[in-house]
Amino acid sequence: MAEVTAKLVKELRDMTGVGMMDAKRALVEVEGDIEKAVDLLREKGMAKAAKKNDRIAAEGLASVAINGNAAAIVEVNSETDFVSKNEMFQDLVKEIAEVIAANKPADMEAALQLETSKGKMEAALIEATQVIGEKISFRRFEVVEKDDNSAFGGYLHMGGRIAVLTVLEGTTDESVAKDVAMHVAAINPRYVNESQISQEELDHEKQVLTEQALNEGKPANIVEKMVEGRLKKFKAEIALVDQPFVKDPDMTVEKFVASKGATVKSFVRFEVGEGIEKREDNFVEEVMSQVKK
Repeated sequence: MAEVTAKLVKELRDMTGVGMMDAKRALVEVEGDIEKAVDLLREKGMAKAAKKNDRIAAEGLASVAINGNAAAIVEVNSETDFVSKNEMFQDLVKEIAEVIAANKPADMEAALQLETSKGKMEAALIEATQVIGEKISFRRFEVVEKDDNSAFGGYLHMGGRIAVLTVLEGTTDESVAKDVAMHVAAINPRYVNESQISQEELDHEKQVLTEQALNEGKPANIVEKMVEGRLKKFKAEIALVDQPFVKDPDMTVEKFVASKGATVKSFVRFEVGEGIEKREDNFVEEVMSQVKK
């Protein structure tokens, strides 16, 4: 049996990121065999990760990676925003985006089986959960492809709280596409242009605007013209190309890209945690409860 020395414990800690006592106990259990200790900790890490499944992971980071004519935008979640400052987590999110862009998986099931620098993606996420001590989950991704005469624009806001991936046709200038991505991050349009707005949504908005105008006491012959003008404004507010460009509000996004010989084909915008019901905890109370234990 190998002696469980302080040096061996440190080596295991450096390899796995676990605490000193956990490393020592693992080495004792496997009689000092460091490779078996790593396996044991990973097994325990998997069990620990499973216990975290009921926790809400609504923080984290989003990222964008470009690989030739393919690009990926991803969101990886954690339980607290402190983890977004963790270098291991940042590297994991960046690598996941790169692996997705390189392999273009069809769905999440296929994505989790892709190889990363730490084994299959599924295993890398489990290891991150073990080492970081929070539930880490790969929430979503989207793969976008383009042709040789188009440009990708990738932009991360606040280090990855918001990620945007745009595609512009008619130009290969990524800086122009990035400018549009910055606009999307700031203004959050819902569609590229008004042709993408469903008739159902337009009918609903028209009904609401009509009721508003009638409640203002406007005569019926005036209401129709008012609603027409307000509906046009509504469409411009939610359609990217009709919005005033953030870098130059005197022109629309459409006019800006046209001045570069381009048109906007698509955009994808991920905002971390959007659509996830977050648990409202009192952080001070939680810390104090831990102190009292």
